Amino acid sequence: MNFDQIIERRGTGCMKWDAMEARYGVSSDDGIAMWVADMDFRPPACVQDALQDLLNHGIYGYGGPDDAYRAAICWWMENRHGWQVDPGHIFTTHGLVNAVGLCLQTWTAPGDGVVLFTPVYHAFARTIAAAGRRVVEAPLLIREGRYEMDLDAADTLIDAKTRMVILCSPHNPGGRVWSAEELRALAAFCARHDLLLVSDEIHHDLLMPGQHHIPMPVAAPDISDRLVMLTAASKTFNLAGTHCGNVIIADPSLRRQFAGTMAAFGISPNSFGPAAVQAAYSPEGATWVDALCTYLDGNRQVFDAGIHKIPGLRSMALESTYLAWVDFSATGMARAEFTARVEQGAGIAANHGPTFGSGGETWLRFNLGAPRSVIKDAVARLQRAFGDLQ
Repeated sequence: MNFDQIIERRGTGCMKWDAMEARYGVSSDDGIAMWVADMDFRPPACVQDALQDLLNHGIYGYGGPDDAYRAAICWWMENRHGWQVDPGHIFTTHGLVNAVGLCLQTWTAPGDGVVLFTPVYHAFARTIAAAGRRVVEAPLLIREGRYEMDLDAADTLIDAKTRMVILCSPHNPGGRVWSAEELRALAAFCARHDLLLVSDEIHHDLLMPGQHHIPMPVAAPDISDRLVMLTAASKTFNLAGTHCGNVIIADPSLRRQFAGTMAAFGISPNSFGPAAVQAAYSPEGATWVDALCTYLDGNRQVFDAGIHKIPGLRSMALESTYLAWVDFSATGMARAEFTARVEQGAGIAANHGPTFGSGGETWLRFNLGAPRSVIKDAVARLQRAFGDLQ
């Protein structure tokens, strides 16, 4: 595994690199793409070999029995996260944004409210709005430099048409790994207001040293009757383009309801996603992930050290994910100015904070899932772009 290798993605139909000029005005010729949440690393050899076997066979017909694929998911969740999953509880969707949409269709109606703890992954609000549902923003608090849920304030936001909470665990963009106590408090909040909890745990493998992710069913096993779990190998192994995610539902009634929606929309997986996941969720894949997390931690250290040398910039302490969340408020600059310095001055495309909802106004999100040399280049560019502050 060589995470330092530069793999050219320009001109490959890649959103991250080929769409950044149209989206951010950052040239794809000499700019750095740090926005879309995929990595610039190849997956482990076991995944490449599995996909090559499909290509070598050369027939891409309908998939058949998926027992081995389900068993691999169960093995991974138990061995990496201490969570025992029944293979019969697993549904496969076209990624987790698709899964969120299917959950909204199954358990909410137009006009219903869906609680988001903001700022949070922007696709949640976009999908909720597209489905004709209401986003109920519950702003996160910042205490001692990291996010916390303010459930007392959230209590006041619930009305008779609020139906669902969508949790991002670990949190994107803040990188928080929620504690067992926080997860149990959220479970109690959902029970108190009779809300369905959809827990998106797509970043659960990407942990910084000393961090431990707790799946919601492990933290709060007594809320299975209102819990829907979303997991995927896509962020862990850089497989987002295979559009393969899992919805895991322990409660029989919820499972029947979701199965009805899957049938109504004719949802079934492609052949490539499950093959990649089955190969990834293995001892070889686990070794690769351990090395990846060590490398990402090194990138985090390089990025944070460089950012914190720029007066007025502060990145939130990253506990999970490869997404750095940087606050520009202490520069005293308007959002348009600091954004222009990053995009036109440094030539970096980063996600705009307001797209993540309330609380993101003075922030930008930077993707650290790239070779170390790219991270060092980005830091040097940012230091030049804000050099007059130093």
